Amino acid sequence: MNDTAILWIVFNLFVLAMLALDLGVFHRKSHDVTTKEALAWTGVWVSLALLFNVFLYYYFDKDTAVQFFTGYLIEKSLSVDNIFVIIMIFSYFNVPSAYQHKVLFWGILGALVMRVIFILSGVELIHRFHWLIYIFGAFLVITGIRMLFSGDEKIEPEKNPLVKLAHKLFPFTPTFEGDLFFVKRDARLWATPLFLVVILIEATDLIFAVDSIPAIIAISDDPFIVYTSNVFAILGLRSLYFALSGIEKYFKYLKYGLSAILIFVGVKMSITDLYKIPTNLSLVVIIAILIIAMLASVLAQKKTQNVNRV
Repeated sequence: MNDTAILWIVFNLFVLAMLALDLGVFHRKSHDVTTKEALAWTGVWVSLALLFNVFLYYYFDKDTAVQFFTGYLIEKSLSVDNIFVIIMIFSYFNVPSAYQHKVLFWGILGALVMRVIFILSGVELIHRFHWLIYIFGAFLVITGIRMLFSGDEKIEPEKNPLVKLAHKLFPFTPTFEGDLFFVKRDARLWATPLFLVVILIEATDLIFAVDSIPAIIAISDDPFIVYTSNVFAILGLRSLYFALSGIEKYFKYLKYGLSAILIFVGVKMSITDLYKIPTNLSLVVIIAILIIAMLASVLAQKKTQNVNRV
């Protein structure tokens, strides 16, 4: 067994252990996740990602570490946009806050499986058919432009094909049954609305993965780096959701920042054969875009508050 295989095995065992610890020990019973608890877990996941980044620096080299951190930053940034959609889904279905962590756990577990498939197939396609890099690059630029001019998103579960399929396969209870996804009544299996919420979260992540995977492949074509940066960003998604829930008004211009990042990464990917933009420069540009978007959002919110006071 070579070193690469050992790294893959050890990393995935670590992920499984952390997930088991999270759900089996710290969140064994459904409960309201406080902001303090969410911030603590967010700190844990970010710290683990940074420690892993240090490991990559010493085990591989500086360039590998920078690629991981840049990819992690892109995925983390795009996941914030994903969080706002999740907030809308929970609001639409009036999901009690005590059940939200369990829903996110299973939704993100499914997302991890989908990401592995997307990443391995995407990297393999790029290696086999180099010309696909131009299509991925153009796709990111178009996605960024569409995001720039898109209006507010609306949640329409009845139009989701996965939701339609679920309704064909199972009868649904009219109300929540605690934190259960399925209940048995009259010798028949019934799905609950909470199961529908999981399906929608999975579908949402699938849509976001279509954007984020090509974006990170533009930074690195190493499957291990692409995969690990994705996993660390996704693992921290639940705690980040509870930390950010309720303060989304402070991210007013984040969408424009994410749009700029996708366009920049798409251009970087498209011109890679003419000029390879250094990863260090990409990292600086991405951080600068995020800082500008966040500062603009905070200043806009403060201005709104001052106007309302007057």
